[in-house]
Amino acid sequence: MRPHILVIDDSKAVRIIAAKTLARFDCSVDEASNGFNGLFAMERTLPDLLLLDVSMPIMDGLEMLTMLKSHAQLRLVPVILLTSSTDHKVLPEIIALGVNAQLRKPFSDDTLIATVRTVIELKPA
Repeated sequence: MRPHILVIDDSKAVRIIAAKTLARFDCSVDEASNGFNGLFAMERTLPDLLLLDVSMPIMDGLEMLTMLKSHAQLRLVPVILLTSSTDHKVLPEIIALGVNAQLRKPFSDDTLIATVRTVIELKPA
């Protein structure tokens, strides 16, 4: 079964880069612009992996991750945290909730693929 990846980031550019990079592989990619929209997307299809930004409007990464970890089914979804240099204040709290990996923005295609592969298997398309 092909993995389903959900990219949650308020930056359209980051979502486009991630989707284009992952399009080379046998997986499906959905996107959401904040944690609130991400939760709605997860109701439609439970992802095999979340790429989750920390700083977003409406519902940020910390709030979303807190909600995920309190839900029996959602807490099992692996999370790669997308961080920037301004996220250092909340990173200890987020990491304490449990993430599978971190990816610092801006990231290269190769770094994204390598990080995703530490969590799920990616096969060429």
